[in-house]
Parts: sequence; structure tokens; C-alpha cells
Amino acid sequence: MMDNTAVTAETTVVITGSSRGIGFGLAEQFLLRGCRVMVNGSSAATTDAALERFRRYGDRVRGVAADVSCRNGLLLLHREALAHFGGVDIWINNAGISHETMKVWELDAGTVERVLRCNIDGVVQGTIIPFLEMRKRGAGKIFNMEGFGSDGFMLDGMTVYGTTKRSLSYFTRSFAHEARSSGVQVGTLSPGMVVTDLLRMTAAESSQESLKKRKFFNVMADDVETVSVFLADRMLAAREPSPEIRWLTKPRMLGKLLLAPFRKRDFFSQHDSAGS
Repeated sequence: MMDNTAVTAETTVVITGSSRGIGFGLAEQFLLRGCRVMVNGSSAATTDAALERFRRYGDRVRGVAADVSCRNGLLLLHREALAHFGGVDIWINNAGISHETMKVWELDAGTVERVLRCNIDGVVQGTIIPFLEMRKRGAGKIFNMEGFGSDGFMLDGMTVYGTTKRSLSYFTRSFAHEARSSGVQVGTLSPGMVVTDLLRMTAAESSQESLKKRKFFNVMADDVETVSVFLADRMLAAREPSPEIRWLTKPRMLGKLLLAPFRKRDFFSQHDSAGS
């Protein structure tokens, strides 16, 4: 663990979509480092469940149930963070949704609309809202979570989701360029392949294609804690105007491929057994 004591004593972090998955993992790592954290779930039930698991951190953790795919939900989350903690130092737009692995024309219009609204509109407004407050202080960090498609890689059945992540990357870098004299850092997080419900959903079927995906993910994916430790430390230490924090670099990918014959992992059967 990096020594970030000096910068975490009064650091407040807001993480959208942090009642589970990588968002929950990040919240826990920031709390372990002494930060104050505002967690967010889409419902009172999921938010309260996360808060119960964080109960040992006392007043350093708060929670807000809000739909962060819309501006009003994001405004509520931001207001509550200001009310409880007085300001926001790091804001992470982590919330995102995917869809079944289906070709674009096979998805119903409602699904397409929900994915676009959450993954694009939610990130755009989720960047603007904290930025306006941070700009007044001339300091703060905003990070947007990249994902499959951010680098332009294509996979049949993932076009809509991939499109949202590709556009997110452009938006973040362009926003950072426009905000370059504000003192606010605006960057991206690239967690690689993290074993969450979202990743498992892409290989949930029993088809040969899903089995191939599982084999690939077992080589390349990592657990939430491993990735969260890395991302949290890098965010706290980031000093450049537009940080690009990437876990699954090319050297790390190569190392995984070289170790694959000697390291047997099966994230999917473990999850299947736990859920049965």
C-alpha cells in the first residue's frame, strides 16, 4: 500500500454505483486509507445493504439512494455529499449498465435507451456537476470508468455497450482539455477485466461461445480487491491534469498469458456454487 496519509486525512470521495462490484471495492479501499466516502446505490435496499457492511467505519461513510442516470439523481448525490462532508475531493463516475449479448437490432428500444442514458448521459452530467463546484476551489479530481470498447475493440453482441464506453473516453479527454486551466483533474480509470456480476453476465450461457469467454476471462480477469487497491492508490497519488490510470497494461497482459499454463483459476464455477 502506498503512503497517502497526508492527502487522505480530510479527503472526501463520492462513487456512483458503489453498492456492489468494483464501486464497492473502491469505497472500501478509500475507507481503509482514512478517507470519507459517499456510497450510492440505485435503491434504498442496495444502498442500506452496502452501508451495513461498512458500519465499522462510522461517520466516515454515508449513503444516498439515487438514479445517477439522470441529472436530478446526480444533483441529489452531490448535495448530500456537500451537506455531510462539506465538499468533494474525488468524484468517480463508476455506475454503468450493460445488456444481454445480442446484436443491436435484437435489443428492444427500452434497453438501448437505458444503457445510453446511464452510460453516456449519466457520465456527462456526473462530470459537469462536481466540476462546477470544484472549479470554484481550483482543485479536485473527477474520474470516469472505462470498460469494454473504450479502446475500439469490437465483439458481436456488445455494440451498444461498447459504443457508450468509446464515447466516454473521448468525452473525458476533451472535457479535460477544455478544463485544463481550472485546477481540476479529469481522467479515466481502466480496470481491465474485473470479476463482477456484469462480467459474469457476458458469459452466463452454456453455449460454446460462452465457454470460450469463460476460459479467456479466467486467464485475463482479476478479483475486485486486487484492482481496487491499485486504482485507489493511483487516484490519490495522481498529479497530472488528465490522469489515465490503467490496470491491465500490455506487460501485465503478457505476464498473464505466460503464467496461464501454471495458474488455474475458475471464477465462474466458484460463483455458480455460491449461488446454488
